Amino acid sequence: MSIADSQVSSELTPVAEGGPLATAPVAGLSPWALAVRRLRRNRAALAFGALFIVLVALALAAPLWADVAGSTPSKNHLSDTVVVDGRTEQVVTFDGVPIAPTWQRKFFLGADTNGRDVAVRLLYGARNSLFIGITAALITALLGVLLGTLAGYFRGWTDAIISRSLDVLWAFPVLLLGVALGVALATDGLKLGPLVISGGSKWIPTIIIGVVGVVYLARPIRGQVLSLREKEFIEAARAQGAGPIRIMFSELLPNLASTILVFFPLLVANSILLEAALSFLGAGVQAPESSWGTMLENGITLLSTSPHLTIVPGLMLVLTVLSLNIFGDGVRDALDPRAKVRLEH
Repeated sequence: MSIADSQVSSELTPVAEGGPLATAPVAGLSPWALAVRRLRRNRAALAFGALFIVLVALALAAPLWADVAGSTPSKNHLSDTVVVDGRTEQVVTFDGVPIAPTWQRKFFLGADTNGRDVAVRLLYGARNSLFIGITAALITALLGVLLGTLAGYFRGWTDAIISRSLDVLWAFPVLLLGVALGVALATDGLKLGPLVISGGSKWIPTIIIGVVGVVYLARPIRGQVLSLREKEFIEAARAQGAGPIRIMFSELLPNLASTILVFFPLLVANSILLEAALSFLGAGVQAPESSWGTMLENGITLLSTSPHLTIVPGLMLVLTVLSLNIFGDGVRDALDPRAKVRLEH
C-alpha cells in the first residue's frame, strides 16, 4: 500500500461493521459562530463590554436613585443642611463652595454650586449623553451606509456628487463645525418642512453629531462596495435579473454587516465625546438639562476647591468611551479572519 493509500484509508471510517466506508462527518462553523467564539475568548473585550452594560443600567436607574436621594436633577438645595458624621453642614457655604461627597443617600457625590445633587445629575446626565451618543451613531450608520452604498455601486455622477459632498464635510474640523451648527440652531431651532425642533431640544445636538460623523463611515463603505460590486456573486445576481435595489439589499448589505458592526461601537464612543465637547462649549445640551459635558463646564471653575465636580463626570466619560473602544477592538479582532486567536475544541 502506498503512502497516499494509507492516508486515504486513515481518513475513512466504516459507517457500520461490515458496511461501506464513508468519510467521517466534520462539524462546520459559520463565520459568525467563529467570530462569537473568538470574542468569547477575548476576556478584556467582554469585561469592558460588561462595564458598558453596567453604566447603561445605572443610567436607566436614575429615577430610582433620585427617589432614594430625595431630589431631582434640577432641584436646588442652596439653603439646606445635611448631617455628615454627626455634624450639620451647609450644602453650599456662604462663600459658594458646595459640599463634598458625603457617601450617604443625600449628596452621595456632593453638590454643585446651585446646591443640586451631583449623583442625581450624573445619572440623568448619563441618560442624555448615552441617548445622544447612541441615537447619533444610528443616524450616522444609516446615512453612511446609504450614501456609501449608492456611491460605490452606481459610480459615475452619483459617486462624484456624493464623494465631493463628503469631501466638503471632511474639510471642516468636526468640533468647529459642530459648534457652528449648534450655536446657529440653539436659538431658532431646526425647521425642515413639517418637522420643527425647538432650540433647546436634545435632538439638535443629536442630529448635528449624526450628520458630521457620516463621512467617517461612508468613505470606507464606499470603498468596500466598489470592491464587492466586481465579485462573481454580484454578476450572477445581475444575470438572474436582479435590479440595483435588490442587489444592494440582498447581496451587498449582508457582506457589509461585519464592517458596520465593527464601526458602530466606535461611532457611539466618538458621538459621546463630541456631545461632551459641544455641551462643554455651550453648543450641546442646554440648561436645565444635564449631561457629562455640562457638568464638566460647571465644575471647571471650581477645580481647586471642589474637584469632585470635574472628576466625577470626567471619570464616567472616560470609563464609557474606554469600554466602547476596547469592546469595539475586540469585535474587530473577532470578525477578522486573520485574527491570531487559538480555537480550542
